[in-house]
Amino acid sequence: MEVGHAGLTFGFDLLGPEPGRRRGLVLKLAPPGVRRSGNTDVYKQAPLLRALHATGLPAPDVPYADPGESWFGTPFIVMDRLAGLPFFVWQPDPTFDRSAAAVRPLYEQTIDSMAAFHRFDWRRHLPDWEAPRALVDEVVRWDAVLAKSPRVDWMERGRALREALIATRPDGAPVGLVHGDCQPGNALFDGGRLTGLIDWELASIGSRRIDAGWMMMLADRDSWADEWRPVCPMTPSEVAARYEQAMGESCEDLPWYQAYAGYRLGAISCLNVYLHRSGRHPDDTWERFALAIEPMFARAAAIVHDLPITNGGSR
Repeated sequence: MEVGHAGLTFGFDLLGPEPGRRRGLVLKLAPPGVRRSGNTDVYKQAPLLRALHATGLPAPDVPYADPGESWFGTPFIVMDRLAGLPFFVWQPDPTFDRSAAAVRPLYEQTIDSMAAFHRFDWRRHLPDWEAPRALVDEVVRWDAVLAKSPRVDWMERGRALREALIATRPDGAPVGLVHGDCQPGNALFDGGRLTGLIDWELASIGSRRIDAGWMMMLADRDSWADEWRPVCPMTPSEVAARYEQAMGESCEDLPWYQAYAGYRLGAISCLNVYLHRSGRHPDDTWERFALAIEPMFARAAAIVHDLPITNGGSR
């Protein structure tokens, strides 16, 4: 299942035991020979998805999972296959109508779904799943990723932005479940209706507004190059307003989270451009993201410049 660069993900049908019974499933494997941490710890998604599904949230159930290597030589999870296709925001499947009238509801449903997941009571249902991550740790965790940049100027811009983000960061409240890459490309739509959020490998417990800032960054035309930008009819302020309405709360610190999203995706792009150009993991898609690294860092820096310093230091 290659849509959206899903990694080692395979769809299949389970037949029986009754005649005519067919169950659609998805097998996701951890990358072999890689340390199990973060997005490579596939099995970690099993208790999360089971808890989300059990509370009625639109996430796939996990009927089978194993942290060992006896079946496939690597840990795995098997999820129920939900109906629909993802709206991969940079290159949507041709079956999707790209008009603003058709695409806006996909974003709005994703934002509303995001808010529902943010209200999930993780302390009750997943108390031992993961300790909450402090906001400063969210920023510095990308240091090693940015350090792989194939260009010194990208690295320097990223490091300056990092310092400004740390100096202006909010307190990180409220804490909740964070998807990590919440956007229509990680949602499934069937006939225009959202059937579930998928691709939870970046999920964590932390400041839940990280997800909202990510969506705002995707919606910000100034964060992208003309040659490579998401198909999105909303503006960052419209994304923020929809999220605030869905959560029933005021989120005045969302501009910081949008800037952090630009830094984060910029750093990730630096790493993946390096992996592509070095031949370690060839993927031409990252040459297109390379076009957006400079505007992404510049836009994030401009947002942070207008924020008050809250944690000492200087920009």
